[in-house]
Amino acid sequence: MQIYNSLSRSKETFIPLKPGFAGMYTCGPTVYNFAHIGNFRAYTFEDVLRRALELNGLEVKQVMNLTDVDDKTIRGCQQTQQPLKSFTAPYIKAFFDDLKTLNVQPAAVYPAATDHIPQMLALIQKLFDKGLAYVSTDKSVYFSVAKFASYGKLAHLDRENMRVGARVADDEYEKDGYGDFALWKAWEPSDGDVAWDSPWGRGRPGWHIECSAMSMQYLGESFDLHTGGIDNLFPHHENEIAQAEGATGKPFVKYWMHCAHLRVNGEKMSKSLGNFFTLRDLLEKGYTGREIRYVLINAQYRQPLNFTFDALAAARASLARVDECVDALTETAGNAVPAAAPEWAAKAYNAFLAAVNDDLNTPEAFAGLFELVHAANVAMKEKNLAPEAAAATLGLLDKMDHVFGLIRFGRTPKDEAIPADVTALIEARAAARAAKNWAESDRLRDEIAAKGYVVRDSKEGQKVKKA
Repeated sequence: MQIYNSLSRSKETFIPLKPGFAGMYTCGPTVYNFAHIGNFRAYTFEDVLRRALELNGLEVKQVMNLTDVDDKTIRGCQQTQQPLKSFTAPYIKAFFDDLKTLNVQPAAVYPAATDHIPQMLALIQKLFDKGLAYVSTDKSVYFSVAKFASYGKLAHLDRENMRVGARVADDEYEKDGYGDFALWKAWEPSDGDVAWDSPWGRGRPGWHIECSAMSMQYLGESFDLHTGGIDNLFPHHENEIAQAEGATGKPFVKYWMHCAHLRVNGEKMSKSLGNFFTLRDLLEKGYTGREIRYVLINAQYRQPLNFTFDALAAARASLARVDECVDALTETAGNAVPAAAPEWAAKAYNAFLAAVNDDLNTPEAFAGLFELVHAANVAMKEKNLAPEAAAATLGLLDKMDHVFGLIRFGRTPKDEAIPADVTALIEARAAARAAKNWAESDRLRDEIAAKGYVVRDSKEGQKVKKA
């Protein structure tokens, strides 16, 4: 399997540190609000990556952190006058609900920053022992960038032009904010009761130290994969490397993978532009988690993704096509024991696998899926697919779906009764078509679609199935 390593700026063959096992850390949400679809572009990319590694026979231990203490969460709990845990709890629950809606596989561990303060204090102490940390005049603890020779290797920074000695107190800062960064922030009145005791005074951890401490707690001082959005590369991931390698003297992460930004209708997502969407916003508009997942993963992760409502409509149509094929294959297969897959099915699967193993080229992987769907439909139309071959084809689709997480199995068109109100609309549409009232027929088709059903006209009449 080939992946693009942000550290080397090149594609590399993925070779895990331990044969048969991959340790993977993914930067999770800062739980001060509901996650938006740009966040979920990263989380679905990481889910596809994990699934692809598993398809290649690896056991994967995924750790995803929950940032429940930082500038944003403190500001939120102070504004709402709630304890920190009470403020973050509903957003944590919503995040897990959203992951389930998008069929994102659960990580092995979801460590919360507030539960790992001792590990962070121990890591900061190691940095003091190595001469890489110091207490500033404001009683906060900073990492001395000038004393860590390889600082900037992930972001490929120009060290000669860095402002040595400058300090950056904020958890997040711009790419020109080179300088020493906060490991431990001294308590301020604006922090309220969000503080912990430390050898350097009462305060709370900086954002960057949280991930270094928690990733090593669960995956060891060196592990295989660290992922996130491209906006995390600098400063967050760069600072993680400095903290971890500065403390241990060992390589921190072997492979770094970053996904590109998501744009909506070609523009940066912004509340002022009216194109800022949470998952809940899209569900309220009638789209499903499966349709949203389809759009989020149907672009190569290193390429910017342009999220549009036209793409969601196309996803609905594409998934209906896949569902129809799977239903027909299920009926054809019956209870047959799978035999050898047809040559056309094996060819499509091999194209899919080659695309997945080429740095998660999901557009080409989807092309393999639809190549199989097309060939299967032709074979069934020509009555040229034995039950055993249909069962084998379903097995290949199941392997594809281990990566996609989109295909529905085990349901045939007759498994599910159509509700009475939808049946009435279908009958009204049949009458409109008989009267050649095409405008009314189209209107009723749209109304049926809004209720979650797809109508297809055939020689035998209308065929209806759940979207």
